[in-house]
Amino acid sequence: MITEQQILDALRNVEDPDLKKDLVTLNMIENLLIQGNQVSFSVVLTTPACPMKTMIENACRNAIMHLVSKDIELNIQMTSRVTSLPQSLLPNIKNIIVVASGKGGVGKSTVSANLALGLAEKGAKVGLIDADIYGPSIPIMFGLEGERPKAVETPEGKTSIQPIEKYGIKLLSIGFFTDPNQPIPWRGPMASNAIKQLFNDANWGELDYLVVDLPPGTGDIHITITQSFPISGAVIVTTPQNVALADTRKGIGLLQMDTINVPLLGVVENMAYFTPIELPENKYYIFGKDGGRLLANQLNIPFLGEIPLLKSISESGDEGIPAILQNRELTQALFIQLAEQVAQQIAIQNATRTS
Repeated sequence: MITEQQILDALRNVEDPDLKKDLVTLNMIENLLIQGNQVSFSVVLTTPACPMKTMIENACRNAIMHLVSKDIELNIQMTSRVTSLPQSLLPNIKNIIVVASGKGGVGKSTVSANLALGLAEKGAKVGLIDADIYGPSIPIMFGLEGERPKAVETPEGKTSIQPIEKYGIKLLSIGFFTDPNQPIPWRGPMASNAIKQLFNDANWGELDYLVVDLPPGTGDIHITITQSFPISGAVIVTTPQNVALADTRKGIGLLQMDTINVPLLGVVENMAYFTPIELPENKYYIFGKDGGRLLANQLNIPFLGEIPLLKSISESGDEGIPAILQNRELTQALFIQLAEQVAQQIAIQNATRTS
């Protein structure tokens, strides 16, 4: 007879590679059912975007086959329950990810949009806020120019903003409420209040991840968001050249101030190199090489990868169909991998901060 204890003892030999504890200790094994030589159970991962999913499943199979019996008919369901930090301010939103850079024009909005869509592609419930209040670009990147969110009434009798849904994620931008041809001459307090409304007065529903595209610089919006809401971590976007890196370090300095203290999830190096279509094996480092990687090493945080300078990526934003949806093998792989790594780092941060 196969017993529950035998199965659990075998699974104690399978360690989550990120959290450095075994699956049983982490309470990741659920719905264990044994009927003769048929064994089924669920492995509850910390995110649907877990890059180690297949490896963990194979490790479970090997442990049971070697330590219990080779004749077991095994059915493993790989599921997920996204982790979060205990907080009451936005209880329906498990994790808020800010995408930041010290310098404008480094592709922060491109990374934000494709990161959000990558997380959704892996099965997460995702929202995206365009917090670049003076130069919102998300309406253009999603083909939503001229769209206006609807006002809905909550069960409590209050009016809330209904985010616009497209490509499987929920979207809000200050650009939905303004004339795209007119500048927005708002002073700091007015801008901060407007941004708070996108968080507090919106009907986001249940979200695993809310991605926030921050404006460049180190101004009022950054301070308002990071001090007003529970931020799970920041993705840093830079290009390789020294001018961008210098400004990026200032942006990171703001996030690391004692009064803000946002965990850094890693660095993305955008426009890392150029590869001509006719010479696919060649890489030309137009703006310098490895600047983002060196910055990540100096900060002792993960380097989340290089995004090449591709015409298709810039065109996708103009067309209103982000690059990850364009069915191009390279860009899809790059942004899916980015989503997996960011989700992985959030799970590690959450486990570290609650342990």
